Amino acid sequence: MKFILTTIIAAATLLALSAAADDYRRFEPMDVFALEWAADPQVSPDGTRIVYVRTAYDKLADRPRGSLWLLDVESGRHRPLITDGHVSSPRWSPSGGRIAYRASHEQGSEIRIRYLDDGSDFAVAQFIESPGQFAWSPSGSQLAFSMFVPGEKPSFATPPTAPEGADWAEPVRVFDDLTIRFDGQGWLRDGATHVFVVGAQGGEPRQITDGDNDFSDPAWLDDDTVLVVGNDVPEAELDPIESEIYAVDLSDDSRTALTSRDGPDASPAVSPDGARIAYTGFDDQLLAYQQNDLYVMNADGSEPRKLTGDYDHPVSNPVFAPSGRTVFALAEVEGQTALVEISLDGTIRVRTEQVGGTSLGRPYASGSFSVGGSRAGVIAFTRQRWDRPAEVAVIDGRADPRVLTNLNDDALGHIDLAEIEEIQVESRFDGRTIEAWVAKPPGFRADGSLPMIMEIHGGPFAMYGPSFAAEIQRFAAEGYVTVYANPRGSTGYGNDFAQQIDRAYPGNDHDDLMSVVDELIERDYVDPDRLFITGGSGGGVLTAWAVGKTDRFAAAASIKPVINWATMATAADIGVFVTRHWFRATPWEDPELFFRLSPLSLVGNITTPTMVMVGEEDWRTPTWEAEQLYGALKLRQVPTALVRVPGASHSIAARPSHLIAKTDNIIGWFDKHDPGADE
Repeated sequence: MKFILTTIIAAATLLALSAAADDYRRFEPMDVFALEWAADPQVSPDGTRIVYVRTAYDKLADRPRGSLWLLDVESGRHRPLITDGHVSSPRWSPSGGRIAYRASHEQGSEIRIRYLDDGSDFAVAQFIESPGQFAWSPSGSQLAFSMFVPGEKPSFATPPTAPEGADWAEPVRVFDDLTIRFDGQGWLRDGATHVFVVGAQGGEPRQITDGDNDFSDPAWLDDDTVLVVGNDVPEAELDPIESEIYAVDLSDDSRTALTSRDGPDASPAVSPDGARIAYTGFDDQLLAYQQNDLYVMNADGSEPRKLTGDYDHPVSNPVFAPSGRTVFALAEVEGQTALVEISLDGTIRVRTEQVGGTSLGRPYASGSFSVGGSRAGVIAFTRQRWDRPAEVAVIDGRADPRVLTNLNDDALGHIDLAEIEEIQVESRFDGRTIEAWVAKPPGFRADGSLPMIMEIHGGPFAMYGPSFAAEIQRFAAEGYVTVYANPRGSTGYGNDFAQQIDRAYPGNDHDDLMSVVDELIERDYVDPDRLFITGGSGGGVLTAWAVGKTDRFAAAASIKPVINWATMATAADIGVFVTRHWFRATPWEDPELFFRLSPLSLVGNITTPTMVMVGEEDWRTPTWEAEQLYGALKLRQVPTALVRVPGASHSIAARPSHLIAKTDNIIGWFDKHDPGADE
């Protein structure tokens, strides 16, 4: 009887486990709309609370919507603070009794202040334009913010007045600036971004910078001085990365440069006692990639010195610790975003390498943090995981960081996600170690039968890492082993590694990527006859380059690529940067170099069926780049298709329906050309 009972219990347990397994399913297109993620966590001045942006997709509006939530650091309890509309950028007042934030609506955005004691909420001022980054004054009596100030467009003629009731065409628009469009903004209006101050109780904003050049990134040195970042030279548009840090005296709005080198100085952060300023920058050597270092100077701009020394990773977003003795910053380190603490003597301590999770579509480095509380400091940051978007985590003196939120178990807890494996590959070109990650589809078996997608990051000076990415998960859910890598030129592996593609992109980064494909074949992870390749922006360039170099891929999808560097350099929004730093020449000065590095030069070799996709309002890698590849392939009678995404900028998957359309069209194209699809 005991044996029979034990058998019944065991059978029941197996049935329960089988039923639980059956409850899991693969990641489907509409699951994208259920995702939520944390961003911009801000620690209160006393270190006891965190306000953060909780973002979810609005299925009806087809856009991300942010709400503000409050977290108790000790208990982890959290509650909604502001859930109406779309809000972002929460910032505590110095006393901790108020939170300023940005509220967006159809007409633009405004800065609002919420009182925590009674819940009252009001707009600081009525803004003609949408205000940008803002900061509290030390006393909490004022706010500084940046905002666009319209100017007048040039005109060569005065148009006649239309008769009453007439339906004339729009008047012509005249441009005389070097950059006439910018991605995400479209055709640029005449004018510049300037810095304003306004009383925290409301009132009329006062403009404190002027001129034809942009000023932004305000930070308060004291109640009478605002730090701003800008470029005060007459022909600033010819040197787009040049910037200095200025101190603006509010008594007369006079502006004093605190930095003066050839290169960008930015992101000023003031020490708690106001004696020092930390900032980032580098000496411009006109290279394609130059690594950001951390500097500190006295409040008057004297005695600037580099704190990062020989630290060979780019840093950003400096923030002084409450003690004033160290500076926190983000650093890109071999696929991970690290939070580092840098002492004033240059000693560097890594506090965590788990920052990230806010790049939802593709696994880019991302994330943010803040510091508050006592002299020891409480640190809040967005924490990345391979199987979840960003959560809020805290470092508060305990042994390990604590995760305080759990935003996606309801959406992803029953999903059988692809597991991510990190691999190290030796490049066939020169033996350098290339880091890559493999997303294994549910039910993965290393039997050499599965199709593979290589997904290539853009930039090209950027990096991927082991974080949740909806696009990667969608590919894997459809049965594709999906691999992504950081070839030479990627950031996070040292200055020399990134500069390997200086005036040589595309180049040997292609060999790095093919070495990763070879490794997966050697491991019997994939079928060598079922290989596919895709990538966006810089990854689109390398995709088009790859099919011009090899016919090993069954199909390709080149997303928002550059095909002809000459047409990109003369008409895209960052063309001046490309000519000045990437090529250090113009197309008419070195036409051979521009064409040799253009995928267009290899179109005669392409036999791989290649789909091309681009946003219709992309001004970074404009539509004509994708159209050139599509047209050339049609002329050569190579199977191709052009997918245009209406209303999309270079951030082609910013809207969730576009993210779904992007991945589903890539999957559909690959399925169509998969030689093993019917096996």
